Amino acid sequence: MLTDSKRKPQRKAPRRYLAIVPVFNEGASVRKVVDRLRRALPDFDVLVVDDGSTDDTVRQVPADVPVVSLPFNLGIGGAMQTGYRFAALHGYEVAVQVDGDGQHRPSEVRRLVETLLDDEADLVVGSRFLGENTGYRQTSVRKFGAWLLRALIRGLSGQYMSDCTSGFRAANRRVIRAFAHWYPEDYPEPEVVLLLKRAGYRIAEIPVKMRHRRTGRSSISLMRGVFYMIKVSVCLVLDLAREPWPTGKVGQPQPEQEIYKDDYRPEPVSGDLRWDPPAASRPPTAHV
Repeated sequence: MLTDSKRKPQRKAPRRYLAIVPVFNEGASVRKVVDRLRRALPDFDVLVVDDGSTDDTVRQVPADVPVVSLPFNLGIGGAMQTGYRFAALHGYEVAVQVDGDGQHRPSEVRRLVETLLDDEADLVVGSRFLGENTGYRQTSVRKFGAWLLRALIRGLSGQYMSDCTSGFRAANRRVIRAFAHWYPEDYPEPEVVLLLKRAGYRIAEIPVKMRHRRTGRSSISLMRGVFYMIKVSVCLVLDLAREPWPTGKVGQPQPEQEIYKDDYRPEPVSGDLRWDPPAASRPPTAHV
């Protein structure tokens, strides 16, 4: 019989990765996005969060990919919090947001995750504008809006972000746990950067290449964009007066050895996101 000193060391289980794909009326692109993700990232699980689509988006998802169907449109904030709650409940260590319109390249996901793990960051954002020759074009109005948000976030938090509205981002388990409990509504990307910075989380940014939208349409029109800029600017200022996450639920970032005592212990998040196996000819659906 082997003594404790002669026993073979236990091999650590591989990390668990989840790609969260929020969609709203993306029937023309969601299948292609999911197929590309699965080909490029065979070690990732994929979750589609259907944010109350009124087209055939859900029917276009491959039958063996889990889908959480929200009963009505909550916006990107509600859809992404649903995805993070799923990730926390099922014990994922890394969650990556990949938009369902095809703008985010699956080949760049691996770089986000490598930076997340190698640089010991808590959140890594893929920037369209960092570095040279990114090739991503914007209108003058959007350029001004991006400049204004960069200036606000840097002035309020000290964190420089070249692309603070980018939804292409990878989060570790600390951030998954925080986002599962609370996540800003509407267009939350700028608020998240400010709140994470205030709470002591570490944020990194890397240059990535993104495609321009080819199908569907953006959720932000010109007039909505102006209103968004006013609203998010006010929200960023007001965020300085609030606790970043609910007291008693999520506190300051803890040492990694405390977070990862049990790599596959589901987080204590309220809610019910059970995944049913797929029935014939329809995608699996999680109960909400």
